[in-house]
Amino acid sequence: MAICIQSISVIDTLKIHVFSFLFGVWVIVKRFSMRIWDPKRLHNLQIRDTPPSCLLDSSLGQHNYVKLKGVKFHYVEAGTNTQPLVLLLHGFPDFWLGWRYQIPILKEHFRVVSLDFKGFGDSDKPLWRKHYKIFKILEEIKDFIRSLGVTDCIIIGHDLGALVGWYFIYQYPNLVKKFFVISCPHPNIYWGSLKNTSNTYQWLNFVQVPYLPEIDALKENVKIINQYHSHLSANDVYLEAYKYSFSRKEDWTGPINYYRDLRFRKIKNESKNITSTVILVIGDKDEMISLESIVKSSEYCEKFHIKIIENAGHFPHQENPRNFNGILLKYMFQKREISRKAERSGKRLMKRILGAVNNTVKIGNTVFDNIQKKTTDVVSNLPTRLSLNYMQSNIVE
Repeated sequence: MAICIQSISVIDTLKIHVFSFLFGVWVIVKRFSMRIWDPKRLHNLQIRDTPPSCLLDSSLGQHNYVKLKGVKFHYVEAGTNTQPLVLLLHGFPDFWLGWRYQIPILKEHFRVVSLDFKGFGDSDKPLWRKHYKIFKILEEIKDFIRSLGVTDCIIIGHDLGALVGWYFIYQYPNLVKKFFVISCPHPNIYWGSLKNTSNTYQWLNFVQVPYLPEIDALKENVKIINQYHSHLSANDVYLEAYKYSFSRKEDWTGPINYYRDLRFRKIKNESKNITSTVILVIGDKDEMISLESIVKSSEYCEKFHIKIIENAGHFPHQENPRNFNGILLKYMFQKREISRKAERSGKRLMKRILGAVNNTVKIGNTVFDNIQKKTTDVVSNLPTRLSLNYMQSNIVE
């Protein structure tokens, strides 16, 4: 197995640490000012001990657990074991429920597994950073896929799930038949595409500070959930499910630890392009990811498609599930159908061309016959007959 992932340069590492210190100081000053101005604002966290009913409902699929090398993973499975496996990898801050609109339509044709990443949802949540090193995460996903009794799968990843998916397809290319990338550029494009003034850039530097980001995420009754999932209304049961799943400090430590490691990793420049089919999807109103970065990501893929979901932001599979699901199913089945259609169309086209040429040759031969009869002694060098045999032997149907 080739190692396709490497650490960023020492200079880039130093820049991240400097900026993380500056943003950390800025947040501390801001929080201190808010504490003086409005002390209750930072401490109005609602206690959530009872899970919402949608997290206990098994209508989407069966809730299962598997323990791999001492780590328990939770996942929701639907469909039948005889169908190809589709592995759903959620984003940040999210968990298996983020695929609630895709599981019902996929389970009709595939074996669907929506995984809770380590640190998210009902999966184990170790606190130390060493548990979230990218090589360890990728190895666990590989072991998880094999624990399901399959040798390959289709991966659909959103945001963080897509970012991890990029690294995974480089590290274990034989395990991925097709890769759907939602709202996430190639890792080597992603980090460089962020503007220094963007909230995402500032947050990615801020989370390198220990402890403080987890505490900050809980402020104002987990307001960060409302900001990320702004497509959900205030009374939406799913919004409450997200707040329940991210209502404790330890609910944030694991998810943030992913970015504490991934920020320092890149794909080696000498790595070969991805040979599996890659479908890059982005919402037309995504303010976190630019379309340009998605287009540039296609340079790392041998076979790719780029699709834009209208009237959708950073969560197109949730914001416009109807259009997204249509595209999803189209490219799930496209390869087989397109190849057959192309083959049939190609044969029909060659037959038409050959038929047209044949008619032209017949007309030409008739003209030549008439000319030769009328000008036997005048024109002696005209060809006697045009032949179609050579043309037919060189056209492969």
